[in-house]
Amino acid sequence: MTPSRTKFYLDRENKKFLGVCSGIADYTGFDVTMIRIGLLITLFMSGGSFAPVYFIAAWMAPKKPTELRYENKEEKKFWQGVRSNPKRAARHDRSRFREIDRRLADVETYVTSSHGRLAREIDSLR
Repeated sequence: MTPSRTKFYLDRENKKFLGVCSGIADYTGFDVTMIRIGLLITLFMSGGSFAPVYFIAAWMAPKKPTELRYENKEEKKFWQGVRSNPKRAARHDRSRFREIDRRLADVETYVTSSHGRLAREIDSLR
């Protein structure tokens, strides 16, 4: 079974303790330092009663598979956008494809038009 990029995983590569905070940061796109600070504030404010939730999350969540590593920051940002708002990500991709299709149609129109010099150059290549 192939792993899903839209699922929550523990991020063991960037972990400090069990990888829960780095997994949350990877899933949501928030800065991992802010997630860790938020966790510490929550632990202190709850008197430590939030600690079992952290350990249960670490116990239940799967480790991030190695094949889901990101090639670059753009890929990471893309998948975080898909996880946070799939409809917006699909709408954005659709608009990008429309723009590419429009530009390709412009190139096609230019190449197939009867530009004298361009037509002679193409004929000379044949």
